[in-house]
Amino acid sequence: MRTLELRDGVVRMIDQRKLPAELVYVEIRDYPTIARSISEMWVRGAPAIGAAAAFGMALAAMQSDATTREDFIQELERVGRELNATRPTAVNLGWAIQRILKKLRAANLSVNDSRALVVAEAQAIAEEDVALNQRMAGFGASLINDGDTILHHCNTGPLATVDVGTALGCIIEAHRQGKKIHVLVDETRPRLQGARLTAWELMQYGVPMTLIADNAAGHYLYRGIATKVFYGADRVAANGDVANKIGSYKLAVVARENNVPVYAVMPTSTIDMSLASGREIPIEERGAEEVTTIDGVRIAPVGVQVGNPAFDVTPNKYLTAIVTERGIVYPPFTENLLRVMDGVE
Repeated sequence: MRTLELRDGVVRMIDQRKLPAELVYVEIRDYPTIARSISEMWVRGAPAIGAAAAFGMALAAMQSDATTREDFIQELERVGRELNATRPTAVNLGWAIQRILKKLRAANLSVNDSRALVVAEAQAIAEEDVALNQRMAGFGASLINDGDTILHHCNTGPLATVDVGTALGCIIEAHRQGKKIHVLVDETRPRLQGARLTAWELMQYGVPMTLIADNAAGHYLYRGIATKVFYGADRVAANGDVANKIGSYKLAVVARENNVPVYAVMPTSTIDMSLASGREIPIEERGAEEVTTIDGVRIAPVGVQVGNPAFDVTPNKYLTAIVTERGIVYPPFTENLLRVMDGVE
């Protein structure tokens, strides 16, 4: 089951806003709707957002009326800027767009051949996502022991990628290997990705789990019930600071206080070597209605002031290791991430 795919000129994706009540696919035929699907979180998760942006570029290429190579490239650059503006924190979004534009500029092709190149590159990004997630799952599963209870934040399963998943992919792989594990699933306010999506995915795979309120995480860590913490990332700085769903930093600090290892799992496309530290990572601020309402039902006073950062940054000192498709990276992260990223475009 692919979260999203491009077939016959149409992008078909799961509308994650409908889960867990309904499994609904939407069909998208133009790049402005792709942009809307990203900003309104029909699709979410850094790798899935990257693939969605790539497919948006492909739709724009297929529908372009440009007659010269120069006009075609300028049009795709404009589309790339529009798509890149939808969500500022997830680096995979810009990475996918720039990868396509770099290939396009380097190839001296006709307009028709340029269209085909963009579509092929978008498909390659999606297929590579599946393959690297499978490799990542193997590395991450090796960190999980028989009998572990794993505390997981937000959603990092197949829904957050094209397929397989990042942190949750490691957990599902450990279960597939026959390890007796249990997962504590943070509900992940304000959009409840844990309650709505992670719980649903784990139940599909038959992985034993318990849904908990975000504020209960400290209890399970203090009592020694949670033995490991796994979560994903939306952008990682060169020093190993990790931006992830809001609440990740707090979770990592409490885990360190209770001697519980913390693992962040992401593809190397999520690592932004241009940023020295997490303080340089832009943090998306989302609308007040995500906090003041649940499924359209108001839970806060009208007119209340709201802060709604979508992400926070975990300083590298709270991370035990970072898992990528190229292997497990341990401290010192500044040195070892540089080695892992050597040769990565």
